[in-house]
Amino acid sequence: MTSVLFVRRSLLLEFQDRSTSVVGSRMFSFRSVLFSALMATTLSATSALADPAIVYSVGGKFDGSFNESAFTGVKRFQEAGGESVREFELERDAQSLQALRNFASRGSSPVVAIGFNQANALDQVAPSFPETEFAIVDMVVDQPNVRSYVFKEHEGAYIGGLLAAMASKSGTIGFVGGMDIPIIQRFLCGYKQGALDANSDIKVVSNMTGDTPAAFADPVRGGELATGQIQQGADVIIQAAGGTGIGVLQAAADAGILGVGTDSNQNGLHPGKVLTSIRKRVDNAVFDSFTSAKNGDFKPGIQVLGVADGGMDWVLDDDNKDLITPEMKAAADKAVAGISDGSIKVHDVVADGNCPF
Repeated sequence: MTSVLFVRRSLLLEFQDRSTSVVGSRMFSFRSVLFSALMATTLSATSALADPAIVYSVGGKFDGSFNESAFTGVKRFQEAGGESVREFELERDAQSLQALRNFASRGSSPVVAIGFNQANALDQVAPSFPETEFAIVDMVVDQPNVRSYVFKEHEGAYIGGLLAAMASKSGTIGFVGGMDIPIIQRFLCGYKQGALDANSDIKVVSNMTGDTPAAFADPVRGGELATGQIQQGADVIIQAAGGTGIGVLQAAADAGILGVGTDSNQNGLHPGKVLTSIRKRVDNAVFDSFTSAKNGDFKPGIQVLGVADGGMDWVLDDDNKDLITPEMKAAADKAVAGISDGSIKVHDVVADGNCPF
């Protein structure tokens, strides 16, 4: 491999030097063809060693939520002996197309896109690089070189609703969603079902932050919506709003009520004030993408991750152990077992467009 790279560099220098002098068009054409052929051969030889890449969604890898879970997957891969990972953090959705194209054109593989908002860009880029392996988290892109990871958010949300209802003293719990899209509606419906299974008299108040991806990156608005729900009597509020949810948890902690985190483990943001975190294991999806590509067994298609697959879970740690009673833990563990073996059916609003709760 070293000799191939050396030859490539030598030829490149020779080509650049000679092409600046006056030469016949026939000789120049011959050298151009030779150069292109050698470059193609070299790129093929080095593709297996190309650095993987990831494009984070708007909010960045330190958003304390969805993107940060993806970043956790990157760190896990590197700690397990993986090579370096190229990264790009979107500031706006319009950057996705160029970011994905740039990584692919530079030989990165796989290239992982985080977030549903990158689906259109990936659908355009993937066909232009048929030898590059791509993955996307939270949306399906139907291309022969793309692996799509989607989650059964309703299953994790069910456990969140169950615990929220059991912890509530007022009989009212809240939900703040990000963008009003099927994924978040699915989460809300599962949350309601779990809450009602724990307490048939529970009241659930809910708000969506907005109808654009910016709804996932507005913590100030998240805090305002949470405050409004607190004024309606909610004493436990879950957030399914990405970076916006940071404001929800802050408002809950400031008001002396309980918040429920999502996507990543957010218990430590306000120890003793976050009831639990319902994790969407984006880190597992990212880790699996990089590891399978490294091992040569990357396969395109759809990967659906739920409670039974370790794709959704709830967190019990030192930061919330005093908030979870033995009865609550037993109920949550029973729910995990029931969802996993199919004895508990959590309604998926995306399947029929209707939430009966």
